[in-house]
Amino acid sequence: MQFDEMGNRNGKTLMLLPGTACDYQTNFGNVLEALGEKYHLICVNYDGFDGSGLIFPDIITVTEKIEDYILENYNGKIDGAIGSSLGSTFVGQLIQRRRVHIDHGIFGSPDLDQSGRFSAWLQSKLVVPLLTGFTKNEKKRAKTKEKLKGFFEMSDETADRFMECFSRFSPVSIKNEYYSDLLTWLDDDIAVEGTKFHFIYAEKMGEKYLKRYLKYFHDPEIRSFPMQHEQWVFGGPEYAAPVLQAIDEFMELQVKK
Repeated sequence: MQFDEMGNRNGKTLMLLPGTACDYQTNFGNVLEALGEKYHLICVNYDGFDGSGLIFPDIITVTEKIEDYILENYNGKIDGAIGSSLGSTFVGQLIQRRRVHIDHGIFGSPDLDQSGRFSAWLQSKLVVPLLTGFTKNEKKRAKTKEKLKGFFEMSDETADRFMECFSRFSPVSIKNEYYSDLLTWLDDDIAVEGTKFHFIYAEKMGEKYLKRYLKYFHDPEIRSFPMQHEQWVFGGPEYAAPVLQAIDEFMELQVKK
């Protein structure tokens, strides 16, 4: 596991948790500087995605390592944590398990998919080859790049960085991450005293995801944006700016103790 601390050391603590098959450098690369101007960032790379050569084990094992870091370095409490896509699973588990305390749990347009073992295995068999299959074929790589640029409105540089992530990490780590995420369930109507839930809702994902946010978390604050899944971190500044403003407003809210 890798924990890099940077940004404004006098600011509130904000943990950044990247999504599927990503490191924080790629996932949050376009917004790291802006976030670091205000917040003391704790940037996390999971086993299997940290350059250590380890294989990603499962969501709960990695969650325990994140909890241990917060307990050892911050007396078990941080001001905020933001999860990008799959990273939101970690935010949810950190809050639900109550080993550590987070004032503001920020969920970046997550799917929050949950399934049984057979369905998770089947989905992994289908999806993981799609995520990694283009890496050894230049024609597939070029085609995938154009799709990413069109969907997220990525720049060439961001698309290249994103695809490099997928080609750099072990397919086994990606499979374990994707599979165990589907098996890691959240309770319904989670409520923790002194914690506020904030959701970045990408409207173009569809309303079924909005319903999930309301199902799993008690009285969440939901901000809607006219964008695709996580377009604020991979698209241009027109998507990032309003979400960054929302994050500032989330972090300034007083939470009931």
